[in-house]
Amino acid sequence: HAGETKGDAELGAAYAKLGDVFVNDAFGACHRDHASVTGPARHLPSAAGLLLMAEIEAFRRVLDAPARPFAAVLGGAKISDKLPVITNLLQKVDRILIGGGMAYTFVVARGGKAGNSLVQEDQIEMVRGLEAKAKAAGVELLIPTDHVIGDGFSADCNTQVVQGDIPDGWMGLDIGPDSQQAYAAALADAATVIWNGPMGVFEWEAFQAGTEAVGRAIAACSGYSVVGGGDSVAAAGKFGLVADMGHISTGGGASLELLEGKQLPGIAALPDA
Repeated sequence: HAGETKGDAELGAAYAKLGDVFVNDAFGACHRDHASVTGPARHLPSAAGLLLMAEIEAFRRVLDAPARPFAAVLGGAKISDKLPVITNLLQKVDRILIGGGMAYTFVVARGGKAGNSLVQEDQIEMVRGLEAKAKAAGVELLIPTDHVIGDGFSADCNTQVVQGDIPDGWMGLDIGPDSQQAYAAALADAATVIWNGPMGVFEWEAFQAGTEAVGRAIAACSGYSVVGGGDSVAAAGKFGLVADMGHISTGGGASLELLEGKQLPGIAALPDA
C-alpha cells in the first residue's frame, strides 16, 4: 500500500476494520509511524504483546532507574550515527567504552594519529565537545589505547598490534589486548550495562578478539545487561553469550532510538505501554 510508510490515516482505519482488538508485538517496527504500526491503535482497544512489554521493561530498567555503576559499551563505524546516543547517555551513565570505527575520530580528537582508519573529520569538534561534557558530568570515557591494525580492509590483510598512534597506510580494525583488559576491568563491577555496537570487524577472525573479550566481560559481570543493535546481537550469538545476557533486544533501529531518548510512535500509540 502506498500509504503504509507514510502513516496514512485512512489506511490505518481500514486495517482496524479487520479486527476487534489490536495487539502490537513488533518492537522492531515501533520506531516507525506506519499505518499498520500506529493506525489500528487509534481505532481499537489496544495493548502491547508480551515481547513488546519485555522490551519496554528492559529499557525502562536501564534508562529510567539503573543500578550503579552504569556502563555503556558503544561501537560501530561512524561516530555521527552514535552522537545522539552518547549525548543522551552522558546524562545517565558512569562510564562509556568506545570501540569500532568510530573510536578513531576520538583518537584524532585527542591528538593521536589514526593512519588510514575511518575518521570523520567533520565530527572532531563535536567529539571534543562531548569529551568536555563527559568530564564536566564526571563520566569516564574510555577509548582504545592499542589497536589491531591491517594494511587493507579485508579478511586476509596483513595485521599487527600497535600502541598509540596508527602508522600511515594502516587502519584500526579492532581494539588491542591492553584495551580489551582495560574494558573488561571497567565492566567487572558494573551493575547495569548497555551494549550497542562491536569493537571491531568481528566478522573476520583476525579482528574478532576485541568484541569477544568485551562480550564475555559483559556476560561475566553480575549486573543487568541489555544488548541492542543487530551487530551486537549477532556477536553475542556468535560467541555463545546470549544465555548470559540480561536482555537481547529484537529491534536494532528501535533500540537505538530509545537510547537516543526518543519516544517510539508504536509504543506511544498504545494506552498502557
